Formats: sequence, C-alpha cells, structure tokens
Amino acid sequence: MTARRDLLSLTRSTGAAASLFIKDIGQGLLVVSHNTLALVGLAVVAVLLTFASQAELRQQLEGQARGWLHARQEARNIADGNTLIGNEEPDAIARATAVDPKDLPRQQAAIAQWVARRYKVAPEPISRLVQEAYAVGQRARVEPTLILAIMAIESAFNPFAQSTVGAQGLMQVMTQVHNDKYEAFGGNFAAFDPITNMRVGVQVLKECIQRAGTVEEGLRYYVGAANLPDEGNYTSRVLAMQEQLKAVAAGRPVPARPASTPMAAPKLPSGPATVEDERVAQLH
Repeated sequence: MTARRDLLSLTRSTGAAASLFIKDIGQGLLVVSHNTLALVGLAVVAVLLTFASQAELRQQLEGQARGWLHARQEARNIADGNTLIGNEEPDAIARATAVDPKDLPRQQAAIAQWVARRYKVAPEPISRLVQEAYAVGQRARVEPTLILAIMAIESAFNPFAQSTVGAQGLMQVMTQVHNDKYEAFGGNFAAFDPITNMRVGVQVLKECIQRAGTVEEGLRYYVGAANLPDEGNYTSRVLAMQEQLKAVAAGRPVPARPASTPMAAPKLPSGPATVEDERVAQLH
C-alpha cells in the first residue's frame, strides 16, 4: 500500500511539474510574441518616419511602384489589342490648330462656316485660321478677307501644299527665300505650321503692297508676276474671292460652290533674267 501511494504521489507530482512546465513555456511564448510584435511595430514606425523625413526617397519608391503598376497594366492592354496604351499624349491637343466656331464673332463664324463648306474641310481648324487672319491683319493693317482670299487661291487651305517652284504652306511662301523670317519661329519647318505660315505670308504681302503702292500691284509682286503680261488672272481671282468673303461676313447669301484648283505658279520669262525679275522673285 505504501508503494502504491508513493507511486500515485510521484505521478501527481510529475503531472503537476509537467503542467507547470508547459504553462511556463506558453507564457514565455506569449511574452516573446508580444515582444516580437512590439519590435515589428517599432520597425514599421521607424520606416514610416524615415519616409516622412526623406521626401526624395519616398518619391523614388512611389515612382518605382507606379512604374511597375503601369508596366503591368500596359502589358495587359497590349495583350488585349489596345495599341494606344503607352502612346498617350495628353498635351497633344495643344498642337491642334482649331477653335469652336461658336466662340468667334458673328462675321468670323460666318466666314469660317462658308469656307468649310466650300473647301470641304472641318470648321474648327478653319475657324482658327479666320481668327488669326483677323488678328494678324489688324496688326499688319491688311484686310483679313484679303489674307483669307490669298490662302483660298494659293493653297485651297491646304497647310501642306507645295508648288513646283518651292512655295509652301497656306500662303505659298518661298521658304528658301524667306528663311530669315522663319528663324523667329524655329526654322524653315515652321512653314508647315498654319499659323506661322500665315504670319510670315502676311509680312511678305505687306512688303509687296508697300513696294508696289497698291493692293492690285502688290498681289502681282506677291505671286512673282510683276513683269509678266499675264499672271493667270491671279489678281482678279484673289479680289473676286475677297468680295465673296466680304459678302459672307455682311450676312449676304453667297453659294458655296465647289472650290477650284489652286492656281499654279506663273511661268518665269524664258529670256535672261533682269534685275527687276530677281527683285520680284526675292519678294515672294
């Protein structure tokens, strides 16, 4: 009996010791986990404080994250067949030569709509050209309807037109002759910017009129035909178009007939060039 009691007592003591040991281990693990979580929390706080104090580092990491996300999104869209992804250019609209005709004064809007119908072009870019013609015409003291009439006859409002002799753009300016005028706009390629071409063309036109003394003779200088007996009715065609544009601006009905083909550059005299011929060529 004594041996049995001793065995039972030993068993109970061992169980109690084991239970206490397990409890101690559990409490120890709990303390360690709490301490670990505290350390992790402190580490997170330290990282956040570092980011808050290091703006450059924060921006760098944010940029890398955005780049990674953008690359993944781009890859998914390309896989879906969307080729515009990666070619976005939100500022492209700044290059567009266009305004809403509704934003123009009544006379300018009427001209823009009439020209758009006649030459089968969009009214928005034509509206911008009409707007600029009035602005640059006021500065240069040249009738805006005359400027627009020249563009109509010279290029039919095609900003990329080029003649066989090298006249370019809306107003068919001889770029190589007037390259000095394009320097202020970045170089000769500005000839294909509609607004720049118009500004340079108006300056050339003004010089021609001042030299010739009248608009009619100035137009002959502008087209480079001052010494030719027949300039292909250029002057009469321009002035006739100007009268139509004036009528449209005044609110009178003018049929928008199909546009005629822009006139070709006049032929130069077959004989030896005179000093006057060279001066005329340099003007246009």
